[in-house]
Amino acid sequence: MKMRSKVYRYKNVTERDLKMGAKTQNSRGKIFMVYLILISLSLVGLIVSFKPFSISNQIITSPSSSDIRIDLPAPVVSKNPRWLRLVRDYLPAKKLRIGFLNIEEQERESFEANGPSIMENVHVSLDPLPVSLTWNSLFPEWIDEENSQCPEIPLPKPEGSNADVDVIVAKVPCDGWSENKGLRDVFRLQVNLAAANLAVKSGLTKVDSTVYVVFVGSCGPMHEIFKCDERVRRVDDYWVYKPNLPRLKQKLLMPVGSCHVASPFAQLGQEAWRPKNKDNLTSVAIRKHRVAYVTVLHSSEAYVCGAIALAQSIRQSGSNKDMILLHDRSITNRSLIGLSSAGWNLRLIDRIRSPFAEKDSYNEWNYSKLRVWQVTDYDKLLFIDADFIVVKKLDHLFYYPQLSAAGNDKVLFNSGIMIVEPSACLFKDLMEKSSKIESYNGGDQGFLNEIFVWWHRLSKRVNTMKYFDENFKGTRDLPDDLEGVHYLGLKPWVCYRDYDCNWDMSLRRVFASDSVHEKWWKVYDKMSEQLKGYCGLNKKMKYRIEKWRKIAENDSLPDRHWEIEVKDPRKNNLVQ
Repeated sequence: MKMRSKVYRYKNVTERDLKMGAKTQNSRGKIFMVYLILISLSLVGLIVSFKPFSISNQIITSPSSSDIRIDLPAPVVSKNPRWLRLVRDYLPAKKLRIGFLNIEEQERESFEANGPSIMENVHVSLDPLPVSLTWNSLFPEWIDEENSQCPEIPLPKPEGSNADVDVIVAKVPCDGWSENKGLRDVFRLQVNLAAANLAVKSGLTKVDSTVYVVFVGSCGPMHEIFKCDERVRRVDDYWVYKPNLPRLKQKLLMPVGSCHVASPFAQLGQEAWRPKNKDNLTSVAIRKHRVAYVTVLHSSEAYVCGAIALAQSIRQSGSNKDMILLHDRSITNRSLIGLSSAGWNLRLIDRIRSPFAEKDSYNEWNYSKLRVWQVTDYDKLLFIDADFIVVKKLDHLFYYPQLSAAGNDKVLFNSGIMIVEPSACLFKDLMEKSSKIESYNGGDQGFLNEIFVWWHRLSKRVNTMKYFDENFKGTRDLPDDLEGVHYLGLKPWVCYRDYDCNWDMSLRRVFASDSVHEKWWKVYDKMSEQLKGYCGLNKKMKYRIEKWRKIAENDSLPDRHWEIEVKDPRKNNLVQ
């Protein structure tokens, strides 16, 4: 029994020990295998660190074999400049050709894009501008309208593959730019015209003529060339445009400044590259655009008679275009009836104060003229002041682009008649800038000249101002080929029809002309009796005329107009 007991105990101990030994051996085996794996990895790392590894040659050299060539995909150099991220959503899935303009060589790396979506980067160089080329030489005060020339702005002439790009990236010069004045810079104009030229040339080579232009710079592109309506995106100093190429082509065909009267092609309605005869071009252009004459009355009824005469002169010239009159609440119902009868389509507006005009001054509310850019149901408007008459039909002016006007002084235009293109975004921009950009005269003309620094000269025949300076010699007559007359000084309807009452006031004699005065009354004579009733004299107006006639008599003014016997029936038929 004892022996069995010993054997039994011995047997039990041996089995337990065997199990424990087996576990120990398994654990040691696992640890050993881990050691082997770690050692192997270390050896691989040593081998890789000491043997050459060449991606560029696509060869990997192994320590245990001869060199083996392995075909790996070509690496993609991913440069993703900001302009590309901004336009990617608008571009078709195809290889792109990118044109770079005014990008210096040292800046190219940050602008260029490489990768599977880019076919080629094309750099377009600009020739230096002549030192003699200044803004004043582009916009002289006076020109010989029959024989004048503009200095040349050198523009690149892309040809072949260089004229076939999908995107143009242009760096805009902004030297001297600020929010409180216009930027008259020839180099900036050159860059904008070069970008427009490249866009149009590229559009000619494509079935799909779409070209995007990205401008880089705090001041952005010139809105006179690239309209805000064509801007698809802006992020910080990046401005993305999808320009209308026919419209852009017209801009390129205009003179580079007011150094030359706007080209006659505009009268034919020629747009872009359409190979049609003149008659077809004219009819196509007329059908394409909705156009209208427009004027503005605000703050008082002093110009109601003038606006009626303007409407009648437009109709007497043979035009049947729409006529729009914007007015505020100062115009009475009686006057509105007369204005409507004269041919105006009436629209009520809220007047806009001129931020830089003095209180109660003549131009305190002249910024109301900016409302014309809100008439967006028309493509083009010919704005005309209410102290103006049309002598010959002016419908041909609708073929000219914004902003076209006659010269006024130095590099400035006169805002009494001008071609504008209504735009909601431009009106918003004008309002935002109205309190920042100071007007030289406190009124709309000074402001608009800082907004539209690049403008197109219309012939002075279109806007002949009734003005004869102190050095003027001879009779105060105007040429017979006039198309429109702008009545400065005292208006014809506040005088007797017998003579120009500007003669009676020494300070206003520069505006005096009996023959020009008579041109306005010829329009009046053709008006209906109903409309003539809106041009009568009241007691206050008659008192002022008689007062200055007496002063002229006492001063014995040499022209002796005060001696003329007045036969104007309005003198004795005063209106309330």
